[in-house]
Amino acid sequence: MSSEFHLVASLTEGNSTRFWQKSSWILMLLLSVFLQSGLCARPGREEDLDITGNYQFLAAEDTLALLEEEGRLKGYIDVFQGEEESDVVLSYQITLGWHRENRVEFKTAKIHQMYYRFAGTVERGTGKEEADPDYLRLVGDLEIVTVKSESGEEGVQRVHVVFKSVGRTAKEED
Repeated sequence: MSSEFHLVASLTEGNSTRFWQKSSWILMLLLSVFLQSGLCARPGREEDLDITGNYQFLAAEDTLALLEEEGRLKGYIDVFQGEEESDVVLSYQITLGWHRENRVEFKTAKIHQMYYRFAGTVERGTGKEEADPDYLRLVGDLEIVTVKSESGEEGVQRVHVVFKSVGRTAKEED
């Protein structure tokens, strides 16, 4: 008796329930292997991206510079002051920061009783390659925190922002 005949015979003898139970287990096993192998994963997922680079900050001349190392963020925010200010550029160092999957958060050091906090996500922009401007975007809420020196009380201004990567020049890629 061939295996094909055995299968047909068992289906016609009322064992179809057992056949479908075994088949569904095999199908579930194959599906789980397929899903875990990453074959159905979307290419270029934001959580797989290294977000190291420079981004436009609040004004065109301001810069957010990030260095990602094993999910931790280092860097700074350079904020240009008006010419009437004593400091031309204030450089806020990032003191706490992380990137996990597509989530990003960081906090800066305080300068002149002010600091920044950001919480958001990494998204792909319109740039086609990593060196292109707007290849990545950091989208989320920026909190501009001002601390009253007398009382220590914090005033928080919350702004929804999109920080676009500025791209890399040929000199930076070398």
